[in-house]
Amino acid sequence: MIDPHDRTETARQPARQVLAERARALTEARWFAVTVFVLILTNAALLGLETYTTAAEGWREQLRLAEHLCLAAFTAEILLRACAHADRPRDFFRDPWNLFDLAVVLSAFLPVVRENGTVLRLLRLARVLRTARFLPQLRVFMVAVGRSLPGTFSFLVVGALLLYVYAMVGWVFFAEADPEHFGSLGRAVLTLFLLMTLDGLGDAVRAGLEISRWSIVYYASYVLFASFVLVNVLIGVVISSLDEARELEREQSAQLAPPGPGEPSADPGQQDLRARIAVVRRSLDDLEASLHAAGTSAPGTRGPEGDPAARPLV
Repeated sequence: MIDPHDRTETARQPARQVLAERARALTEARWFAVTVFVLILTNAALLGLETYTTAAEGWREQLRLAEHLCLAAFTAEILLRACAHADRPRDFFRDPWNLFDLAVVLSAFLPVVRENGTVLRLLRLARVLRTARFLPQLRVFMVAVGRSLPGTFSFLVVGALLLYVYAMVGWVFFAEADPEHFGSLGRAVLTLFLLMTLDGLGDAVRAGLEISRWSIVYYASYVLFASFVLVNVLIGVVISSLDEARELEREQSAQLAPPGPGEPSADPGQQDLRARIAVVRRSLDDLEASLHAAGTSAPGTRGPEGDPAARPLV
């Protein structure tokens, strides 16, 4: 339990708020976002240079120094973002982008990762994905992809069943005449998977017509279900998730951006809630000031009668 007479505790909270406000003003500045974006692109360019043997061998020390500087800059950035949430540390971990940035930066300091060059390059490559944080449209697209995963999983299950059924039918009817494409279940699945993209469909149909005229029904029905119905269903799932991600982005922007002077809030309930929060914060500030005044007064002194705030706390 915190003692209200403890001056160190009362002085620590305002200092934390001041640190959070200064760090927040720094991280929310436009030049800060542009600088971090340029660092991410620089890191991507360094990864590209390392793929050239001449550059990697001739500029090995320079590239290593540049990588250390980028790592130091990214570490300083994540520390500043953490300081921006010093007054409310839980909010830092509620943001998935903060968790992603923290994982990418901290992984570079792990001994197992630093000793494995392949894993380290993959983690450095993950820093390029951080560009989505500074590009709203890309961020919306990535959120849409994440929200479409359940529907995509259902699509994959249906697609796998369709491939299996048609592969078995193709093996039964075309295995002896065309063993190169339907000689086994695996070959049949691979052939049908390539036909899903309509690649080589003409050659497959001509080869099937040489075996039987009824093969046109097999290929036509498969192309209808696999290339037209399933692909359109997948596109519909992604577009629906994209609309949901855009709506979510608008709601988050509306919550973060307060209404301007003379502009009514989009939701009256949110406006009333903000007013109540402001009243509660003012009450807490007044209570903290009264406790601080009571703590600085001499012990045992009595204030005027009838003034409960001036009486010594027991």
